Amino acid sequence: MAGLNLCSVLVTGAKQGIGLELVKQLLGNSKPLEWVFATCRDAAGERMQELHKLEAKHPNLVIIALDVTDPASIKAAAARVEALLKGSGLNLLINNSGIVKLNTLESETPEDMALVYVTNMTGPLLVSQAFLPLLKQAAQESRQPGLSCSKAAIINMSSEGGSIQNVCGWRTIQIISYRCSKAALNMLTKCQALGYGGDGILSVAVHPGWVQTDMGNSSCVQAPLTVEASVRGMLHMLSEKHNGGFVNWKGEVLPW
Repeated sequence: MAGLNLCSVLVTGAKQGIGLELVKQLLGNSKPLEWVFATCRDAAGERMQELHKLEAKHPNLVIIALDVTDPASIKAAAARVEALLKGSGLNLLINNSGIVKLNTLESETPEDMALVYVTNMTGPLLVSQAFLPLLKQAAQESRQPGLSCSKAAIINMSSEGGSIQNVCGWRTIQIISYRCSKAALNMLTKCQALGYGGDGILSVAVHPGWVQTDMGNSSCVQAPLTVEASVRGMLHMLSEKHNGGFVNWKGEVLPW
């Protein structure tokens, strides 16, 4: 069970996998949150049954349509969240949406590079921009010193596969566009830390581990980590005080 001390959180890509599990565990937070905003590209699409079941049980859960590749969709989602918050800020933004294409150096295409990059890096940039006023407001409202997820934070779901120093898992799977997009997302996180830290907003890039999701199991090798364990570790790590940067689901600092 999560132990975050905050009022509101928004999770992108909440239909399945890590995003859905984040919503589940946040709803089970030891201190109930006032608002859990779960976003997905098509709020009325297929595979939404589990999220809708949660919505029926938890009045603090709101499902919102948000396509991270569509600026108009992002703007509309931010306007709806702002209206629901009724003057309050947004404490925590988790940029979780992401895709992978199983391409090698030889098979990578410009079309896949562009699609993966706009989803995994440009999307988090635009979503963060749209919700920045609400994050700043939350930071201003908070009496907590320093930076923390309970005050105001941007969490970018990255991957050790994007670490330029480690190049994790290269011999298992190349996924060129995915690696490049996550390396770029890490740089975005570093820029956000420099740009928003003075406003009281924490920025963190998180490697969730190699998780048993549709994405994690897309290679020929079975992922070793359950989604429940990954999310439990991430939320525990985020509930504690830390200095941001690039960390894994256990809170261990990783090289950019």
